[in-house]
Amino acid sequence: MTTLDTHVAVVDLGYGDAGKGTVVDTLCAQGPVAAVIRFNGGAQAGHNVVTPDGREHTFAQFGAGTFHGVPTHLSRFAVVDPLALAAEAAHLRGLGVGDPFGLVSADPDALLATPWHAAANRVRERRRGRARHGSCGMGVGQTVEYALSNADAPRVADVRTPAVLRRRLAAVRDRLTAAYGPLDAPPLDDVVAAFAAFGAAVRIGALVPELLAAGPCVFEGAQGVLLDEWFGWHPYTTWSTTTFANAAALCPGVLRLGVVRTYTTRHGAGPLVTEADLGLPEPHNGTGEWQGAFRTGHFDAVAHRYAAEVCGGLDALAITHLDAPGRAPALGICRGYTVDGAALTRLVPGRAGDLAHQSALTALLERAVPDTPERPGDWREAIEDLLGAPAVIESRGPRFTDKTVHVKRLSSVPT
Repeated sequence: MTTLDTHVAVVDLGYGDAGKGTVVDTLCAQGPVAAVIRFNGGAQAGHNVVTPDGREHTFAQFGAGTFHGVPTHLSRFAVVDPLALAAEAAHLRGLGVGDPFGLVSADPDALLATPWHAAANRVRERRRGRARHGSCGMGVGQTVEYALSNADAPRVADVRTPAVLRRRLAAVRDRLTAAYGPLDAPPLDDVVAAFAAFGAAVRIGALVPELLAAGPCVFEGAQGVLLDEWFGWHPYTTWSTTTFANAAALCPGVLRLGVVRTYTTRHGAGPLVTEADLGLPEPHNGTGEWQGAFRTGHFDAVAHRYAAEVCGGLDALAITHLDAPGRAPALGICRGYTVDGAALTRLVPGRAGDLAHQSALTALLERAVPDTPERPGDWREAIEDLLGAPAVIESRGPRFTDKTVHVKRLSSVPT
């Protein structure tokens, strides 16, 4: 079998749910892969993978190459939730993964998400009422926000020093309780014990250079570029850099692989210009208490081109759901909008950190009317042309055996 011979970063060019997990699973199936490296987000990720023998798991913190025995490294850019990781490990054990924790390592500088962060996140979102921003309710953003204001925010390194761990966890509990009122969370002693057990079970270290030297690595992103903290439609964004920036900081020259569906989707509130009822139900993407409803729309070339641009360009594409056009005769590609009577085919990026610009883009998109969708003769060729990169993975189903993988083409892409 032709094998993967380059480091690859996998990023979603939409609002999440494009199929990053199944793409990472497919890359790892080419083997051998030294590690899957998580470079943003945390336990809120939901990367569904189905094996050829029918096993199914929604990967959150474990890398989506786990069924192939590929280890996961939680980099310094990840937010680590030991309690959620333990629950995920238990499910993987039930699916035949013998020692899930033996496949995990974590950077000592990665932030720790606690039950108090998650509880405060939910209180905060409830208080917004009908003006909700959208959330997974896992406390990932709350963890990042807390760390920006508190130098003693708990990090993975703290699990090796019980006194420090207890003091920092107690500070999280006390500060967030003071800010949000009583929080639904376990007792401090139970959390300390669980976090210490995590520290004993996983390898802790700044291991990225070692892993890169061991062989090809796959960098697995979370969420999507259109939710990026700096370049998404503010305020409907995440507290995370969802572009290639973190992966490139860990591995300069990494191959940039963008993942996109044949139709555009998003969970919950925020602009979705091409929204339409396409008759494409998805069992893994229903309405959630925190995320809101799962929404679908025609392929939004304007938004996805914007995502590619703010990512700094793409080396290659993975196109998923290529079976969907056959099930949705009305599905097409929207190549432009009309806004306030004027045609618009490009969204102009702002500077990183310019949230006023991002808010203005959100207001613009809320006024945008999509052009009539066009049905392409060849979906792969049309999307390649629109996004300016070759498709190296074509997916027509959830299993890696449902993919056409052009590994030689992937390995020859210049970076």
